[in-house]
Amino acid sequence: MAGTGLRWATKHGFMRVAVRRAARRGDRLAAFFHDPAIRADPYPFYDRVRAAGPVVRGQLMLATARHDVASAVLRSDAFGVGVSERRLPAGVALLFRLSRRTSPIGPVDPPSMLVVDPPDHTRYRRLVAKVFTARAIEGLRPRIEQTCDELLRDAPAELIADYAALLPVTVIADILGVPQEMRRQFLAWGAAAAPTLDIGLSFRTYRRTERGIKASNDWLRGHFARLRAQPGNDLLSRLVHLEGEQLGDDELLATAGLLLAAGFETTVNLLGSGAALLMRHPEQLELLRAEPQRWPGAVEEMLRYDSPVQSTARVCRRETEVGGVTVRPGQVVVPMLGGANRDPAVFADPATFDVTRANAREHLSFSGGVHYCLGAALARLEGEIGLRMLFERHPGLRTNGATKRRPTRVLRGYELLPVTT
Repeated sequence: MAGTGLRWATKHGFMRVAVRRAARRGDRLAAFFHDPAIRADPYPFYDRVRAAGPVVRGQLMLATARHDVASAVLRSDAFGVGVSERRLPAGVALLFRLSRRTSPIGPVDPPSMLVVDPPDHTRYRRLVAKVFTARAIEGLRPRIEQTCDELLRDAPAELIADYAALLPVTVIADILGVPQEMRRQFLAWGAAAAPTLDIGLSFRTYRRTERGIKASNDWLRGHFARLRAQPGNDLLSRLVHLEGEQLGDDELLATAGLLLAAGFETTVNLLGSGAALLMRHPEQLELLRAEPQRWPGAVEEMLRYDSPVQSTARVCRRETEVGGVTVRPGQVVVPMLGGANRDPAVFADPATFDVTRANAREHLSFSGGVHYCLGAALARLEGEIGLRMLFERHPGLRTNGATKRRPTRVLRGYELLPVTT
């Protein structure tokens, strides 16, 4: 328990206290991390941030909801993603080092690509890209279509549990060489890891996420050993057996965990939010039925309109200027991706859902720069096939009761989406 408490304090506890203190002092940005009304509908908040200026300064961080500034931050080599212990007080830095010694490896723990900078990030991405090629992802199309076909034989009653979660977890299981009978277990592990992308988790929530991450770590270490002895045709087997330079077990754990938490959860959210949007906008669905070639563009508009990833963060490495504001080393800038995707300077009538939008692909939902989402092509493929086949098989699909959003803030999607045909 002591070790868990130390890890919680360094990862979330200190920030939880700081955010609440800043909120009490009237920090307008702190509300983003704790106000339930903003979590339910963040878009009016983004509008206020954007109207306040290119970069808004808070007590703990800076933020932007403007597309050009967010894009510039994401692409600038003046910013990174990792926490530099050199800029922490000596005592806090020591606590960070101690907490990492026994910490399980989750999607936001080094050596995850989400939280490491070049040159480590460059090496990991180069090795993973040898396996996750465009050809390999496109090669998954038949399996995705087969999975959709199997899942849609019966009409879903609750869209997330019956379909939106099962499709991507089946694809991830195939990629990782995981037995299909473990699909439900991987669903639970993915759900456990997803909240770690937020900041300031309660101790109770953090303890639950850590248990899930540790269990998945333990299983995956044994899985790597099995794949080394008996490789399969899956992409993880290819990654384990790369010729020449290879990833170590911790690096493989971080990569697999990132696929499970960031890749899987975001696709669940895309499928759920995309289906909800089409059910709320039947005229858009009719247009897609009449012109099915528009499905790829429709998925881009879904990603823009209600992004599965609402925000990210960058740490300034050297003094620079963004949006006319000087940012100094150690300062954190939060690009509010959901707000950038509704910037009227880039997207005409941004609060309107329009599957014919010509520039929808200019969204920042997959981030940008060196940290551009490695799984973007897979998410697009699953979104296009999964939603098209859903409405082809069940053309009368509509909501049936109260929906419920996930409690996370960085990741946005539905937890419950009851439907009927």
